[in-house]
Amino acid sequence: MTEFLSRTLLKFAKASVPLLSLGAFFLLSGCNEKTAATWSGYAEGEYVYISAPLGGRLDNINVQAGQQVNKDSVLFALDAEVENAALGEANARLQNARAQASNAEKGRRSEEIAVTRAQLASAQAQAALAKQELARQQQLVGQGFVSRSRIDDAQTNVKLSEARVAELNAALSVAKLPARIDERAAAQANADAAKEALRQTSWRSGQKSQNSPANALVTEVFFRQGEYVQSGQPVLSLLPPENRKARFFVPEAELGKIAVGQAVSLHCDGCATAIPAHISRIASQAEYTPPVIYSNAQRAKLVFMVEARPDQPGKLLLHPGQPLDVALQNAGNTGKTQ
Repeated sequence: MTEFLSRTLLKFAKASVPLLSLGAFFLLSGCNEKTAATWSGYAEGEYVYISAPLGGRLDNINVQAGQQVNKDSVLFALDAEVENAALGEANARLQNARAQASNAEKGRRSEEIAVTRAQLASAQAQAALAKQELARQQQLVGQGFVSRSRIDDAQTNVKLSEARVAELNAALSVAKLPARIDERAAAQANADAAKEALRQTSWRSGQKSQNSPANALVTEVFFRQGEYVQSGQPVLSLLPPENRKARFFVPEAELGKIAVGQAVSLHCDGCATAIPAHISRIASQAEYTPPVIYSNAQRAKLVFMVEARPDQPGKLLLHPGQPLDVALQNAGNTGKTQ
């Protein structure tokens, strides 16, 4: 009986050795395997709020919430009747200033010069006639038919006629000249000022209509057509693809595992595959921390907010508020720190 029991125990011990060895192998393998760190978080969006720097009645709203818009597409337009009228006035003032500046660069009109030339011809004829009269009076004085005073009158008449000719010659030369340099500079400066005034008015008129700054999703529309919008008040909000990100929280004890630029994978409910991303920010301060000196127990409650941006934002796989699980793609890749 004792011998039978001994043989039975020996067989059981031999049969148990492989099972114990296999269990020890799996146990050691589980201890040596590095488990990937996983954290919980959610998707977040950085919204772009589109407004106009000028107020006015909302005339047209060309988009609706949930619509995808392309870059430079018109989003909305405010009433711009006053600005358009001011634009027309500024344009007219610019044309007037430019015409004055151009006129300052020219002489008098050809018709005005023709009048001066005709006056000059008349003065020259009168001067010639005065000279002939002086010669005739000189002959009569020599013959004793007239007094010496008649010669004096004829000489004075000749001088007056010649002065008139000189005056009209000078007027004709001046008529061909442009305005003085100071007047031309003033006219040009006035034209430049009118040009800048037109540019300002044109900018104000253009600001009444706003275009999309990028390809984006219209997330909210805050006003309806016909409502009055204050200056700087957002009319709608956009969410460009590159403004979608993951936000998750890492315990203080695991903060040394991550770095800015490190690759992570994002997992969400319903996602067929993981979404590759890279850490873009690590908060400089902890959250949910009591304002006391940290004890060992309190350090376990410290968490740091971390943000990661998808490598392919154009696929629109993240939706703001969506719960996410975040895992390191490669524990050996620490990325680049900033």
